[in-house]
Amino acid sequence: MVTPFLAPGFLAASFAVSGDRYDPAQSNPARIGSSLKPAGSARSERARKIARRGEDIVERVTGIGGVFFRAHDPDRINHWYATHLGVELAPESYDVSSWWQKPGPTVLAAMPANSEHFGGPEYSWSLNFRVDDLDAMVGQLRDAGIDVEVDPEEYPNGRFASLRDPEGNMVQLWEPAGADARGPA
Repeated sequence: MVTPFLAPGFLAASFAVSGDRYDPAQSNPARIGSSLKPAGSARSERARKIARRGEDIVERVTGIGGVFFRAHDPDRINHWYATHLGVELAPESYDVSSWWQKPGPTVLAAMPANSEHFGGPEYSWSLNFRVDDLDAMVGQLRDAGIDVEVDPEEYPNGRFASLRDPEGNMVQLWEPAGADARGPA
């Protein structure tokens, strides 16, 4: 069984966030270098207060804008993800919007080089997709003849299942629970 990305005892990262800014003064004693915006630029009231106190704030990304990977047969893989997981294909024109997802938690975690998470050493990445109903998604995939392994353990952050795409890459499905299902405080 593949270990879920936030199994008990594994902590990927912990950040204190206020509004749309990462505040290292609240979460990182090493403090990240200053990236304050010039006077007069738009920023939150919290950012202005932090700036008046002379503390550092750091601009942060707003989410993952894309996942790109090599494939032996890109068309086949793209259509597999669209057909079986509902991932919309990349638009063929800049006039068409890309796939929009529901708001929800995202985890970025580097794993040890010898991690068993991905399978053999020839695999170096995995995708984890949030789902509303893990049982329904697993049933749908199994009905399509896709092998899916459901983790029998329920973790504080949810339930997990794993499968492989047609090229053998690890895909994990996650039905969030606990704080990840509730959202930020």
